[in-house]
Amino acid sequence: MADEKRLSARRKHTLKSCMLVVANNLLEAESNVKVGEREKFLAEKCPPLELPYSKDELEQLCKTLHEQIDLSEEERYGTEFKLNMVLNEVRDLNIKIVDLRGKFKRPRLKKVRMSADAMLKALLGSKHTVNMDLRANLKQVKKEVKEEDKQLREAGDWRKNIEDKSDRKKMFDS
Repeated sequence: MADEKRLSARRKHTLKSCMLVVANNLLEAESNVKVGEREKFLAEKCPPLELPYSKDELEQLCKTLHEQIDLSEEERYGTEFKLNMVLNEVRDLNIKIVDLRGKFKRPRLKKVRMSADAMLKALLGSKHTVNMDLRANLKQVKKEVKEEDKQLREAGDWRKNIEDKSDRKKMFDS
């Protein structure tokens, strides 16, 4: 089945060459259309120049050419101005996009020591009246006092305790 679906190398080559021929024809047609549009535009904007022989006619021709140059310069200036405005607007919008994305450095936040009550008061406003006792729910452990610890505490001064033990040492030495 896999062999049936594959195209042979010759068939691929012919299809590729046909596609290239069609693409080449389309490119030629497009370039011909562009050349025709260019010639049409130039014929409208720049009619063929016929030079008169008299001085008055030459002066008149210069004046008309000068007026046409002024008009084309005004058009060029207007389009250039519009282009600059659009470019500035695009630049401003890009800056806004960057700002909205957050591509700027975030300031370091200061650590604030605040109790739980003060935090709740800041979040909930002045209507917060409940005081939280965080230690209220902790488990309480009762400490058992051992008898040995009581005896040690009752012994009092450590010097006396040493003197008592020195008597015992003497008993074992003798």
